[in-house]
Amino acid sequence: MYESLKIHSDKFHLYIFAFDDRSYGLLKKLNLEFVTVVSLKEFEDDELLKIKSLRSAGEYCWTCTPSIIKYSIEKYTLESCTYLDADLYFFLNPKVLIEEMEDKSVLITEHRYTPEYDQSATSGIYCVQFMTFKNDSNGMKVLNWWRDACNEWCYARFEDGKFGDQKYLDDWTIRFEGVYESQNLGGGVAPWNIQQYKLENRSFELIFYHFHNFKFLPNNKVELGNYKLRKIDLKMLYKPYLIHLEKIKNEIVKIDDTYDYHGTFKQKNDWKMPLRNIKRRLNQSYNVYTKNFILGL
Repeated sequence: MYESLKIHSDKFHLYIFAFDDRSYGLLKKLNLEFVTVVSLKEFEDDELLKIKSLRSAGEYCWTCTPSIIKYSIEKYTLESCTYLDADLYFFLNPKVLIEEMEDKSVLITEHRYTPEYDQSATSGIYCVQFMTFKNDSNGMKVLNWWRDACNEWCYARFEDGKFGDQKYLDDWTIRFEGVYESQNLGGGVAPWNIQQYKLENRSFELIFYHFHNFKFLPNNKVELGNYKLRKIDLKMLYKPYLIHLEKIKNEIVKIDDTYDYHGTFKQKNDWKMPLRNIKRRLNQSYNVYTKNFILGL
């Protein structure tokens, strides 16, 4: 994500929050340009520390999302802050998305689900992936409300109209002033909506793609998630992404070869897995390939 942003953006500063000591150590060694690495010790406050043991690792990361944005704005006196998921990859400069909000204070992006994958009711209308908050009264009002809500409840389940940190966004355009929903079809392209896009003729400008559930597997394989993907998607999106990740891996190995920073996913023994895979094959969503297959497209 960082390197794709660096290629396409001429002005940015990235604040990376490392949620474990190993990641923090590697990021400091990499000494990335235009980057400030923030450790948990620097970032966590008493309120978050009280919550931490009550939530899973994933739930705690979600809980921290608004706190990360608030910390960045207040610690570094920022006029605005854009939150980015780590599995985004930029194909164009994202400044057009931020410019689109004009005088509004908060920018949110819709999931824009393909109908057969519509999970708006349980996972939310909007995706916590690319969000901008301005350091003004409206922006901070929304951000502080969201932080309080996530600290109170943020779990990986649907309950009472809530899900993680994400369902809270559903009514923001009504609940608050100054919230803008991006209309740019090139921002927020993802596995759950790629079926709606024609990559061949580029009738739209692809700004970023969300590589949700991309996993490295043993035996030189990769998994690309549970949504229908076309060959053109693999060739134009996943191939350049994989090439770039392989390049980065080779550079990291020169610094630290004692750990698998690709995070190779080793599946647990589950008797239901073969049945799930058969179902995925039948509905054309079994996206497990060898790296060589993707690279050869």
